[in-house]
Amino acid sequence: MAEVTGRSRRVVRRCDRLTVENRAASANLAETAAFMDDLKRVRVFSEAGGTGRSYHAELSARNRRLRVHYLLEPGWKADAAIQGLGRTNRTNQAQPPLFRPIATDVKAEKRFLSTIARRLDTLGAITRGQRQTGGQGLFRPEDNLESHYARDALRQLYLLLVRGKVEGCSLEMFEDATGLKLVDENGIKDELPPITTFLNRLLALTIGLQALLFTAFEQLLNAKVEGAIASGVYDIGLETLQADSFVVTGRHPIYTHPATGAETRLLTITERRRNRPMTLDQALDYLADARAVLLVNERSGRAAVQIPAPSFMLDDGEIESRVRLIRPMEHHHASMKMMDESHWQPTDRETFAAAWNGEVVDVPEFAESTLHIVAGLLLPIWKRLPNESTRVYRLQTDAGERIIGRRVSPAWAASACMTATCRLTPNEAFSALMEGRTVLELAEDLQLRRVRVMGAHRFELSGFTDVMRDRLRAYGLFSEIISWKLRMFVPSDATGAAVLAKVLDHYPIVRIGEREAA
Repeated sequence: MAEVTGRSRRVVRRCDRLTVENRAASANLAETAAFMDDLKRVRVFSEAGGTGRSYHAELSARNRRLRVHYLLEPGWKADAAIQGLGRTNRTNQAQPPLFRPIATDVKAEKRFLSTIARRLDTLGAITRGQRQTGGQGLFRPEDNLESHYARDALRQLYLLLVRGKVEGCSLEMFEDATGLKLVDENGIKDELPPITTFLNRLLALTIGLQALLFTAFEQLLNAKVEGAIASGVYDIGLETLQADSFVVTGRHPIYTHPATGAETRLLTITERRRNRPMTLDQALDYLADARAVLLVNERSGRAAVQIPAPSFMLDDGEIESRVRLIRPMEHHHASMKMMDESHWQPTDRETFAAAWNGEVVDVPEFAESTLHIVAGLLLPIWKRLPNESTRVYRLQTDAGERIIGRRVSPAWAASACMTATCRLTPNEAFSALMEGRTVLELAEDLQLRRVRVMGAHRFELSGFTDVMRDRLRAYGLFSEIISWKLRMFVPSDATGAAVLAKVLDHYPIVRIGEREAA
């Protein structure tokens, strides 16, 4: 084992005796050379060996094996942590390292990883303009226990404790163990203990109580982060979009700076991605879990694999049991109550295989969608941009143009242009409905929006009259009676755009609205 540390002496074993060995200043150089020459397979280095040396799988070195970098003590200094991580991940390497942060099953220990994760993200934002460059993708969003999502989750945990909804820990037990007071003579306090105080007090609790409280807090935090990511409002900094093709199909100036003449442009970009549906063999691999179930929807004929999923804690503290449905082109979670009310039924392998392969064959080779990016001079109009998402994206078009800007919804893009050329085409309207934020108000008081029915997304047309039913069915809409009410839907598969075009031809778009973020 190679050691690259600042120790001048160490205790070593020689035969059956322990002796003190003096280490010269050049020992670190010799140990580094032994590791890079593949004479020693394992190397331990501290902060003293984390600057000025390289331990990556260099192409010119004999040891080009995969580096598995175990992060035992991240420390409190973000710049020192970046130095240490950068020792094994450098240019001219045969392969990048695999980082492994180490933590025990003591829940409160995550408090230390959280601090370094937050500081790495902050340092990345300052030095590179990108938060994710600091931690090099080592930490997940929920690893930062000091974000505003964590603060919201902690306040929700406090409310559950006051209501007695945290199983195994009463309000009195919590206040006695932590010394934190959540209520006064007027009820729950306005100024509740901050997240840092809560995390520090967790360190003083018994292991069992730590696990109980932190598990409840972690479930609430994961729900907050997952909800923000699903609704598109989670800010992860600068994100690079990848696709098979990007083509700019429209450029519309929406603001010109009066002093410099610099423009803010709304770009319409056609994105083309290759569809990669899950094969039947990949789906059947889930049967390695004895709890997996093969399903077929008796009404639509679609196939899915049901596997267990983590339970979800609702705002009132109730635990909702959930499952995960794996489909050829997507996966989503559904509650057990929703599954009981749906048309999903267990089936045999042959029926499942036929339904699954039938769906895979119908998947087109490529899928096209439309992006709306506001690029150019952003700062003067930043507050005018929609606040449902603050993500900043970058991409490179087929023509080699590099674009950085904020993505906006089709509804906002259409209202910003206020010109005929910016009105939605049927394909753009279909893509806007697919995203879920756009509500299309049509002539004769009709309305189109995306809804979730029986665990699947559908495009529902509401406001129709009895006279319109036959016409709409002729256009290709299908109807279902749900809770004794007739509802009509535009197909959400490959035929949906053509059906929508027929609807819009007879009932044109009157207004484009946006629904509130979930």
